[in-house]
Amino acid sequence: MRPGSLLDQRMAELAARQIPFVRATVVRARKPASAHPGDTALVLEDGRVEGFVGGVCAEATVRLQALRALSSGEPVLLRISPDLPTDGGAAGQEAQIEDGALDVANPCLSGGELEIFLEPLCPVPRVLVLGDTPIGRSLIAFGPALDYDVRGAVPEDVTPEALAGAAALIVASHGREEEPVLTLAAQAGVPYVALVASRKRGAAVLDSLDLSAEQRARIHNPAGLWIGARTPEEVALSILAELVASVHGVAARADSPGPQTADAPHRDADSPPGPQTAVDPVCGMSVAVLADTPHVDAAGERRWFCCTGCRDTYAADPARYPVAS
Repeated sequence: MRPGSLLDQRMAELAARQIPFVRATVVRARKPASAHPGDTALVLEDGRVEGFVGGVCAEATVRLQALRALSSGEPVLLRISPDLPTDGGAAGQEAQIEDGALDVANPCLSGGELEIFLEPLCPVPRVLVLGDTPIGRSLIAFGPALDYDVRGAVPEDVTPEALAGAAALIVASHGREEEPVLTLAAQAGVPYVALVASRKRGAAVLDSLDLSAEQRARIHNPAGLWIGARTPEEVALSILAELVASVHGVAARADSPGPQTADAPHRDADSPPGPQTAVDPVCGMSVAVLADTPHVDAAGERRWFCCTGCRDTYAADPARYPVAS
């Protein structure tokens, strides 16, 4: 079986399970790069790379930029070269994205150059709404305008299988069979779980759930941002606004009296999207800080590296690579 067909099967599997990923495809390679045009890899949201688009140093750059593309939702043409100019000679420095292209100097490449197209493939957010009520019907009606898959559900529909890959569960049933579905969604780790209820009644419902304090705190009640909503349509709009913030991983406004996505990481508008990064002290590359990124602990701090080669070089003589002040 061709490797491409295996990746095609994997992409179909990820899409069916509503798992976002980036398809990275080599479109140009200058020798002696180890990759060739047409080589493809998938980068998952946890940083795993499946497939081949170059050696470990090129892969480290692809992984970081793919995760950023996944966060922004924008495709990018990535050019990796050891010969690109950088300001002040800082290795791994990036030029600004211009017309969807990004240049990254990678001093670890053993010559050659790669151009790789990074295409984020994110499933349409799937939202389950429990409750055939005016607010529930308004939520479903707004779905097509957002290009979200917002569908009505009855308690029997809310199963672990149905919740797998769901972006949200919104309970708008006004007291009917709320507790079991809220419990199941919170335990399943659904990113956004909300209860349409007054603050007082909602607090009583949450207190009755067999959940940990952390799980209970993740349920939004009252659902939605505070916008002074009065009609069912306005309430639905406020809930969807809060959901959009959750989908994009940004904090809702902190100065509103309504509930916030306090568990969502806040990102400064000038910061690039994506994972936390660190600079490899040996080669100067920017790398994604993930569980499997090579690292060592030294002088009470952790150092991160693009590959095990740089990590081993550092470990052999740490004093050669002082921490930048």
